[in-house]
Amino acid sequence: MKVPFLDLKAQYQSIKDEVLPAIHNVIENTAFVLGKSVFDFEKAFAETHNVKFCHGVSAGTDGNHIVLWGLDVGPGDEVIIPANTFIATAWGATLNGAKPVFVDCHPESYNIDPDKVEAAITDKTKAIVAVHLYGQPADMDPLREIAQEHNIYLVEDAAQAHLAEYKGQKIGGLAKAASFSFYPGKNLGAYGEGGAVTTNDEELAKKFKMIRDHGAVEKYNHEIYGHNYRMEGIQGAVLGVKLKYLDKWTEGRRRVAKKYNELLSDLEEIRLPKEMDYAKHVYHLFVIQVKSNNSENRSEKRNELQKFLGENGIASGLHYPIPLHLQPCFSDLGYNKGDFPVTEELAEQGLSLPMFPELTDEQIKYVSDKIHEFFKK
Repeated sequence: MKVPFLDLKAQYQSIKDEVLPAIHNVIENTAFVLGKSVFDFEKAFAETHNVKFCHGVSAGTDGNHIVLWGLDVGPGDEVIIPANTFIATAWGATLNGAKPVFVDCHPESYNIDPDKVEAAITDKTKAIVAVHLYGQPADMDPLREIAQEHNIYLVEDAAQAHLAEYKGQKIGGLAKAASFSFYPGKNLGAYGEGGAVTTNDEELAKKFKMIRDHGAVEKYNHEIYGHNYRMEGIQGAVLGVKLKYLDKWTEGRRRVAKKYNELLSDLEEIRLPKEMDYAKHVYHLFVIQVKSNNSENRSEKRNELQKFLGENGIASGLHYPIPLHLQPCFSDLGYNKGDFPVTEELAEQGLSLPMFPELTDEQIKYVSDKIHEFFKK
């Protein structure tokens, strides 16, 4: 049996009859950049996440840049970021000329550990980025308290967490602003690059809108510095169709996660992801940890399992094998191996299993059976 890590073709076939006419309509009307399809999607996405303002942008990375740019983060400032995240989170700081300051992740949620944030704050700290990693919201209440106490901004990187909830509230409106990604493999994915920024602050929303369109309020009237971060019309059309199915697809992901948990809970050799009591996890990724007794090479057993699964037709992934503080591009920041032990353990032992709404019970069982087979050897 073949089990892909992700199956975008299956999703496409299920919405083909709706998405193709939507794309055709954009082409017929030659509304290739922004336009009605994007504006309609922005309105629907904001309503879905119970937030007042949403602006579609060209990529999630661009959203990270815009959010901090709009908050006047710049040279000389520091931005606190979890070491356990995709590098695009850090680009939000560096593209504005600010310094990323990394902190460790929580051992159960895998998100930024609020208990580690306070020690990282200096008089240069301008913002904290709470990443809702793998689809699980960060613990926002203690982060909000810290941000308020030190008079710094708290923002959300929600690239992997569309429709996730924190204490019954949708993410995207839990802080000063949030950025989303619609990269094709995301829970809500475009047919190309795409992203969004959200906020409940009207003035900040106006600023975001100008930044994404060359700093202009109207054509050729450029009030502030900006960039070309506009969403394409075709992506707005695709996302508008797909948004109608996001609830269903999210429940599909939660079904897959529940099945994995049921079938793998008896294995002492792995650690399953934990859904925190304050969260509704939307499982962009299902990341297990393969425990290791080899202190010299903690990734050995994980790598052996991944190879075994691959030999049996099962695709898997690593998210993320090199933590941000150990990336060559950040070598000048002075971090060393051992600085963030929880993040490093996850990097060396984490393995992402196939996760998409269309996974069948038969496929999930096959994956689980092969993991059991591996550990019985």
